[in-house]
Order: sequence, then C-alpha cells, then structure tokens
Amino acid sequence: MALTLFGFTISRKEEPTNQNQEPNKKTFALPQNDDGAVTIQSGSYYGTYVDLDGVVRNEIELITRYREMSMQPELETAIDEIVNESIVMEDSGKSVEINMDELQQPENIKKKIRDEFDYILKLLNFGNMGHDIFRRWYIDGRMFWHVVIDDASPALGIQEIRYIDPRRIRKIREIQKTKDTKTGMEIIKSEKEYYLYNERGVVGAHSNLGTKIAVDAIVNVNSGLMDSKRAMVLSYLHKAIKPLNQLRMIEDATVIYRLSRAPERRIFYIDVGNMPTVKAEQYLRDIMVKYRNKLVYDSSTGEIKDDRKHLSMLEDFWLPRREGGKGTEITTLPGGQNLGELEDVKYFEKKLYKSLGVPVSRLEAQQGFSLGRTTEITRDELKFTKFVQRLRSKFSGLFDDLLRVQLALKRVCTEEEWKNFREDIWYDYKKDNNFTELKEAELITSRVSLLQLVDPFVGRYYSQEWVRKNILQQTDEDIEEINNQIAMEAQAAQQQQADAEAQANAQGMTIDPNSGQRVPLPAPPVGPNGEQLNPDGTPMLPSKFEVQANELEFAA
Repeated sequence: MALTLFGFTISRKEEPTNQNQEPNKKTFALPQNDDGAVTIQSGSYYGTYVDLDGVVRNEIELITRYREMSMQPELETAIDEIVNESIVMEDSGKSVEINMDELQQPENIKKKIRDEFDYILKLLNFGNMGHDIFRRWYIDGRMFWHVVIDDASPALGIQEIRYIDPRRIRKIREIQKTKDTKTGMEIIKSEKEYYLYNERGVVGAHSNLGTKIAVDAIVNVNSGLMDSKRAMVLSYLHKAIKPLNQLRMIEDATVIYRLSRAPERRIFYIDVGNMPTVKAEQYLRDIMVKYRNKLVYDSSTGEIKDDRKHLSMLEDFWLPRREGGKGTEITTLPGGQNLGELEDVKYFEKKLYKSLGVPVSRLEAQQGFSLGRTTEITRDELKFTKFVQRLRSKFSGLFDDLLRVQLALKRVCTEEEWKNFREDIWYDYKKDNNFTELKEAELITSRVSLLQLVDPFVGRYYSQEWVRKNILQQTDEDIEEINNQIAMEAQAAQQQQADAEAQANAQGMTIDPNSGQRVPLPAPPVGPNGEQLNPDGTPMLPSKFEVQANELEFAA
C-alpha cells in the first residue's frame, strides 16, 4: 500500500487487511473501538453519514466540562499533585529518558534511536512544557498532534509538531459491507480510517463538515477509559463529576443555613387589648415602624438610609397578644446550634479525592514531612504510586507514535521493525517519590538479614545457587553479570596489590598482610660468625654481583 501524505508517498509492506480482504478472512464483526473513533457505513463513494446518537456532541460537551471542573480549587490541588508526581521537572537532567537495555540491536541503531528521541523531546519543548502537556492530556483524556513535515524532502523527518484542540478533530472509521450470497450475512468488505477536522469544531459526525486528514499525519493519545458503549473516550476526571457536584451542593446548603440561623432574633408580644382585628393589625404595624430601626448603608452614595418597608427573614418577629394574657413581652430566639461542625463537608471532600486516586493525607494540612520507614507507608500511597505508573505508561504512547513516524521518515527502521523494537523499549521517568527508594532499601536489608541466618546451612541443606535465586531474588542474567563483575574486581585488586608490593620493595619496604600498611623490610638473620642466613638457617651465598666485585678486587 502506498499512502500519499502532503504530496509525497510512503510505501509500506503489503499485508492482507480489510482493505484487501482475502476470502478466508471474511468477518461480520466491527473492529474493536479503543481509540474513540466513530464507526460509520458508507453506501457509496460519495455517501454521507450523520451522527444520530449524538456521540460527538456529547464528547465535546464532556471535554468542556472537564476543563471547567479543573478550575475548582479542590480538583486543581489534586490534579497538581498527580501531575507533579508523574512529571518531575528539575533544573538539571531530563524528566524522561529512553531505555533500550533489552533491545537486541547494534549500538549504532540504539544511538540513532536515542538521538531521534532527544530530537522529539526538543520539538515538544518537553523540558519546559512537559508539565503542561501531561496536565492537558490528563484533564481532556485525549490529545491530538499534527505532524508537520517538508513535503519536498520527507527524509528530513518531522519539522514541527502542533497541538490540535480535541473538540475540533475526530477519528472516523468508514466501512463498506457486502452481503454474502451463501449465508446472507453482511460481510465487511473494506475499512478506511481518517481524521475529520473542522476549525469551528466537530459538532456532528458528517462527512461533508470538515477536512479529511490521513491517519499518519495525526498522533492521537487517549486515556484508555471508555464509556459503557465503548463509543466515547473518558477522562480520569469523569469519576469526580458526581462527588464534585455533591460537594458544591453541601457547601452552598451549609452557607445558607448558617446565614439564616446564625443571628439571634427577638420576639415582641404586643398587647392589643380588646381591639378589633383590623385595628389590632394597624396598631401592631405602627408599633413596628415606631420602634424598629433598620439602617441601610448605600455603597453607591455613601449615605445611611432608614429602610422600614421590608421585613427580612433575619429580622425580629412582632406578634399581637389579646387582653388577659401576659401583656407586652420581649423574648430572644437563640441562633442555630452546632454551626461549627463540618463533618458532612469533609466527607464529600474525601470522597472527591478518593475518586481521583489521590491519598487524602497528601492534601491535608500537615505540620511537617517525614520520610519514616516503609512499614509506615499506607496502602493508599502504594495504590497512588501504581496509578502514576499506569498514567505514565498510557502517556508514553505519544513518544511511541512520534518515534514510529520519525524513524520511518529517517529510514532508521521500517514500521514492522519498530513494532518489534517497541516491545523492548521503555521510558524511564524521573522519580520524586522517596517511598520507592525506602522500599528498595528495606527489601535489601531484609534479604541480607535472612542471608545471614541461612549462611551456616549453605553447603549442607542449601546450595549457593538456591540462596541467590530464592533469598536474594537474583535472576540467571543477574547471577552471570554479578559473577563477571566479581571476577573483574578480584583481578583488578590482585594487580593493584602486586603493583603496590613491587613499589614498596623498590623503596626497601614491604606490605603488612594484616594492616595493609607499608613497613620496613625485616633484617636478615645473622649466624654466630656474623654471616647472613637464609630463612631456613643456611648461610646466604653471595650474589653474582658480589662475587664479581670480590674477583676484581683480588685481581687488583
């Protein structure tokens, strides 16, 4: 298949696909929708379709709602905690690096891949904008990038990467069906994928309401979360919609209750005697106007006005009392009790944080921060760490797709080769969580302690290989690598010891085997006649040079 993209052609290896269906690969099932694409059926080449279910419109509304939710103070704090944990931005070093230790390829291929990965990070400006890119992807639940290349020289690779608002683009999967003459079932004849882009926004999935863009020109990375119908991609904020609404409602209800019940109010019982009802009501109103003081501050003019027209719910009560009662009386109505309790608000706030997977302890006010021990690490922290790892794995799809396009354009490898490479390539994100380091240290400490207990039984009940595999948890590769390192270190130590002894002997010194320090050479033993003796007690024969010197002296 040859794909025309921006005026140039990218050739691929011919494979049996739905576009070139073989007779033995007939299927009636629609392709699995994991990317949120709208699957439509075209009746003819110029066929059109309409999104009757309203999937596209609902998805656009959801994206807008996610962005509005992210502006809430509680959600903003939780999102910052997740993003800061996922993408660690520091002054020195990269926030993410490519790991190709398990890739079985020549070193020059690895170097090219590493260089192209650094180039992609530079295009994304990931060193400065990595935090914002991840935050945008986390909130929207999807991300689209337009890969810009030089159509005159595609071998130069990617020239620019531009972000596209997900509300303006939509992936379309168009299929054509034919009826099988034998079974009468509708069989998928061909399948075509493309992106539909509209500057004003894709408000409906209609084939004539946007520009068709080739799949290879767009890089799409989503959250992997789908609705029950697997028609829409959801954001990680979707689970927080209901808890956030409940929190806002309970907070508003608390404010209204406190405003209405907080002040103390008075009840005036006015003695009206035997007045008729009409005169009693008029007399009561006159007393209210006479004794009630309602001063209002006008902020526009700066004046204080006496407003006696309206009676609000926060003012006093005036009630008539007939003859024979207690007469005129004034009592006080106490304000609401237990106004300082916020247990219901705190409950929904914790529920909101749990829906996002953020430990509540991270968001509460603390006196200080202590690393502690791994035994003090809560299960919520472990769950949060695993959640961050899953987010990083999903987000790494951005690097995979960009590397796939870049390496294919630079002819470093083909797309089929990249599929094989991808299984052995990982992305190492910089970690800012000290709990991981503490956990590893605790594991090593416990293994070494257990090794000390088992060591007396090694060679009797346990073999060294069993101890290394089951207690130290070393794999065959680790054992081989460690053995090679131990042998190299021992050889280096022997060579260093030999060099030190030779240097010490040249200076009339020797190396003490106990202390390892330089000490003077011991004086040779002396016989009864003053001759030097060997270590075994025999007389030491003169050296060759001493014999020659004596002969020369005798000849003279």
